[in-house]
Amino acid sequence: MWKDYVSGYIKNNRSSVLAIRLSAFISALLLSLLCGLFYNVWKYEVERIVLEEGGWQARIIGELNQEDIDFIQNFANVKEVRAGENKEGEWETDIYFYKYGRVFSDMPRIADQVHVPREKVIYNYELLALYLLRGEGDTAPRLLFPMYLLILALASLSLIIIIHNAFGFSMEARIHQFGIFKSIGATPKQIRTCLLQEAAALCTLPVFFGSLLGIAGSLGLIQVIDVLARDIPGRHQSMPGYHPLVFLFTMFITIVTIWICVWIPARKLSRLTPLEAIKNRGELGLKRKRNSPILSRFFGVEGELAGNALKAQRKALRTASLSLIFSFLAFTIMECFFSLSGISTRETYFEKYQNVWDIMVTVRDAKVENFKETEKVQGLAGVKSAIVYQKARAKRVITEEEMTEEMKSFGGFSHASLKDVTPVEGGWLVNVPIVIMDDNSFLAYCKEIGAEPGQGAVVLNRIRDVTNPDFRHPDFMPYVKERGVSLLRGAFKEEKTREIPVLSYTGEVPVLREEYATLDYYELVHFIPVSLWREIKEEIGGEEKDFYICIRGGEHVTLEGLCELQEEVGRIVGSYTAESENRIQEYETNNTQIQGMMVILGGFCVLLGIIGVGNVFSNTLGFVRQRKREFARYLSIGMTPKELKKMFGIEAMVIALRPVLITLPLAVFAVGYMLKLSYLKGEEFLAEAPLIPIFIFMLGILGTVALAYAFAWGNLKKISLAEVLKDDTMI
Repeated sequence: MWKDYVSGYIKNNRSSVLAIRLSAFISALLLSLLCGLFYNVWKYEVERIVLEEGGWQARIIGELNQEDIDFIQNFANVKEVRAGENKEGEWETDIYFYKYGRVFSDMPRIADQVHVPREKVIYNYELLALYLLRGEGDTAPRLLFPMYLLILALASLSLIIIIHNAFGFSMEARIHQFGIFKSIGATPKQIRTCLLQEAAALCTLPVFFGSLLGIAGSLGLIQVIDVLARDIPGRHQSMPGYHPLVFLFTMFITIVTIWICVWIPARKLSRLTPLEAIKNRGELGLKRKRNSPILSRFFGVEGELAGNALKAQRKALRTASLSLIFSFLAFTIMECFFSLSGISTRETYFEKYQNVWDIMVTVRDAKVENFKETEKVQGLAGVKSAIVYQKARAKRVITEEEMTEEMKSFGGFSHASLKDVTPVEGGWLVNVPIVIMDDNSFLAYCKEIGAEPGQGAVVLNRIRDVTNPDFRHPDFMPYVKERGVSLLRGAFKEEKTREIPVLSYTGEVPVLREEYATLDYYELVHFIPVSLWREIKEEIGGEEKDFYICIRGGEHVTLEGLCELQEEVGRIVGSYTAESENRIQEYETNNTQIQGMMVILGGFCVLLGIIGVGNVFSNTLGFVRQRKREFARYLSIGMTPKELKKMFGIEAMVIALRPVLITLPLAVFAVGYMLKLSYLKGEEFLAEAPLIPIFIFMLGILGTVALAYAFAWGNLKKISLAEVLKDDTMI
C-alpha cells in the first residue's frame, strides 16, 4: 500500500517532486564542491609548510646522545626521529608523531625522560594549527583557516535550510491526506516509514550524482587556479586531490540532513489526531497578537495584520532569515578580514620595508669575508645603497651592575624565559646576535648615528617592555650601562671569550630587513665590520652558512627598473649559488594571491546569498499560496487592494531588515575581535573599511526581498475572490 502511495505521489506531483530532487541535488553538489575546494586549500597549506619548515611536529634544541634518541624513537606515539645541525650550526632533533592530537601531552613527558628543559622544546604551531591543534605557546592570530571553516559551516547550514524548506512545504500541503490515512487505521510508525521511503526514493540518485559532480567541479576549479597562479614566484606546484573521507563526509552530512528534515515533520504529522489533520487545509493559523505594538502604532491596522502574519509564519521565516543572515555575515566578515589583512601586511612588511630594501640576495654556503664583489654591487647604476652582511651568534654575561636603572625598575630578568636567558655565576647569560657588515656600510652606519668609526662594535642598547603585548607599537628602554668594551663568549664553545671595543651604544638599527628583540626580547645585538670579524671569528664562531646583500634602489623605483637591477646583480654573483627577492614583485604577488582568495571566498559568499535569495522566493510564494483564503476574507470585508499592498510592504520590510539588524552587531563584534588580535587601531581600519561593498550587498538583500514580495503581489492580484471563498472551509 505505502509503496503504491509513494509511487503515486511521485507520479502525480511532479512540480513538488522536482523541487525536492533539485534541492537535494543542489545541496549535495554545492556541499561536495565546497568541501573539495576546502580540502585542496588545506592540502596546499600543509605541503607549503612541509616544504618551507619541514613536516616535524615537535623539535628539541640542543644535542642529544644516541641513547636519548633511541628512547624517543621507541616512544609509543613517535613515528620518526631526525637529528642534525641546522644552517646556523645548532643541533636539532625533529620528532614526527603518529597521532598529532597527543603531541602537546606526549612531548613534555619525552622532555622529562631525556632531561631536556621544556624551554628547549618547540612545536610546529603553524602545521598543527591546520589540524585544529593549538598549544599554550601558540600566540599567533591564525585567522585564515578558521575563516575557511566558518564559511564552510555557514554554507552547509544554508544548504540544510534548502532541503528543510523543500520537504517542509511538501509536508504542510499533505496534512489533510495523512489525516484521512490516520482515520482509516494508519499508525504513526507507518506514516513515518512512508515518508522516509519517499525521501530515499526521491533523494538517493540526486545526492549521489550531485556529490560526484561537486567532486569533478572542485578538481576542475583547482586546476584552473593552478594554471592562473603558475607564474607566481614562491608558489609550489600542488596536484589536485580528493580524499575518500571527504566524499564520505559530504554524503553522510547530506543524508543525515535529509533524514532529519523528513523525520521532524513526519514525527509532527504522526502526532496529529485524525480530526486535527483532516480539518487542516494547508492554511496558516492566524491569531490576533498583542505583542506587535511598534508595527500597529506606526502602520495602523495593516501593521497589526502584518505582525500577526509574521508571528504565524515565524518558524518558516526563521529559515529564510538565517539564510540571509549567514550570507550577509559571511560576506561582511570576509571583506573586513581582507581589509585588516591588507593593512597589517602593509604595516608589517611592504610599507615598513619600502625604504629598507628593494632587492634581497641570499648567497648560499658562502662567507662574507671572502666576497670580493662588494664594491661592484655598490657601484651599480640605480643603487642607492647596498649592504653585504652575514649573521653570527654569541653569548654575553650581564651582571647586576651592568643593568640600567630602567631595566632594574622593570624587574631585571624576572620576566625572562630560561629559553632566552640562563642564570650563571655573577649574572645572566644572554644571546648576542652579531651582524657582520661590509666595511663601507659599517662606516656609513657609524656616520649616521654619530659614532667614531673604528675596529669595534656598535651595540643596540634597548630592550622591549615584555609586559606590553602590542607588537606593532612596542615600548623600549635602555638595556645596559655604557662601557668601552664587551666580553663575548662563543655561541657553542662558551669557554672561548673575546673582548672587543664598543664604539657606540644606540637605539637605531641599520637599514636591514631583519628585526631584533622580537622573539628573544633580551638579546643584545652587536654590529661589527667584516674586518673585525676576521680577527675574532676563531674565538667566537657561530656564523651562519649564508650571507645577504640588501639593496635599495633610487627614488621612485619601478618594477621594471628593479628587474633590470636584479639581473645585473645576478650576473655579479653568478659564480655563487644565490636567490634574490624583488620587493615590488613580492608586493604584486601578494596582492594577486589575496585577490585570488577574495574571488574564491567572495564566490562562496555570493553562493550563500543566492541560497538565501532562493529561500526567500520559495518561502514567499509558499506563503502566498497558503494565505489565499486569508487575503480573500480581507477583501470580502472591505479591505482595499492598496491597503493589502501596504500590509505586504510592511511584511517585506520586516523580513528584509531583520537580517541586516542582526548581522551588523555580530559583524562589529567579529571585527572588534580581529582588531584586538592584530593590534590595529580602529581609526586605521575605519579609514579603509569596505563600507561600499557591504552597503551594496545589504541593498541586494533588501532589493531581493522586495522583488520576491512584488512577484507574490503580482500573483495575488490574479486571485478570484469568488473562487477562493467558494472552496473555503471555516475553521
